[in-house]
Amino acid sequence: MSIPEELRYTKEHEWVAGLDDGATVTVGITAYAAEQLGDVVYVQPPEVGSVITAGDSVGEVESTKSVSDIYAPVSGEVVEVNQAVVDDPSLVNSDPYGEGWLFKVHVDDVPADLLTADQYAPLTSGES
Repeated sequence: MSIPEELRYTKEHEWVAGLDDGATVTVGITAYAAEQLGDVVYVQPPEVGSVITAGDSVGEVESTKSVSDIYAPVSGEVVEVNQAVVDDPSLVNSDPYGEGWLFKVHVDDVPADLLTADQYAPLTSGES
């Protein structure tokens, strides 16, 4: 399973894109999380305009196996939700790092504990 080098990760299996580009980042769940969940059938992202805090539960993903919380990897205001993934939750499984992104955040604070791809990899292989 490939882990994109340009992203940052949480121990809860969310990814963040765009930290180096400016104040708005894209958030999703990793391919590992999507695989563990099984077939995703429902996604409830945070609402546009809501203020989120890193580490807090901000939504949920439901699969045929279970319901899992989505945790905020950064603090800030939600500025966009991926309506395509709300309408077709299977995008989380088929393209978790592309079309399956969940929401975008105008960042107030980036936690120091976000992981690089190399730091995240052991969490996907049972070596943690």
